[in-house]
Amino acid sequence: MSAKDTLMHYATPLTTWLFLISLVSGVALFLGVGNQYFREMHEIMSLFLIVPFGLHVWRNWRTLMNYFRRSAMWISTVVCLAGAAAFAYEGAGASSGSNPRMAAFTALNNASVTALAALARTDEATVTARLKAVGVEVKSANDTVSGLATASGHDSFELLSAALGPAPAAGEAAP
Repeated sequence: MSAKDTLMHYATPLTTWLFLISLVSGVALFLGVGNQYFREMHEIMSLFLIVPFGLHVWRNWRTLMNYFRRSAMWISTVVCLAGAAAFAYEGAGASSGSNPRMAAFTALNNASVTALAALARTDEATVTARLKAVGVEVKSANDTVSGLATASGHDSFELLSAALGPAPAAGEAAP
């Protein structure tokens, strides 16, 4: 069997299974279930879907072209493209502040040590000690997370986790 025959032989089965994986992971992401498990899987496996989908279309080209002789294909095409355009238009008009997670992260990233202490329901000395435990030198209670991250070479998420996280138990090393 030639390489072309092998690829054509697997085009439909690969398209089917990769589509099902993309379907299940996409629904899970939409419902907010298991994002940590499904996000990367969905993105990468959907990229893998491109090749077998292309081979599937190539293999079934004549049949696909026959669908365009029917109104159902044209109606479906218009409906799907209109839906995609509506989502793209909405996304293009959205400001960066429309995502509440990004808005919260931006606020936390610009927060001072004093503000972090209030959020963590502790004092500035405790937050400073937590940051020092991960190798960050706090010079002032007005230092911001983004400024500390830049100065120390640490990631903002790491600093927020250290500053807002629970204090280590007695005898336990800091995070």
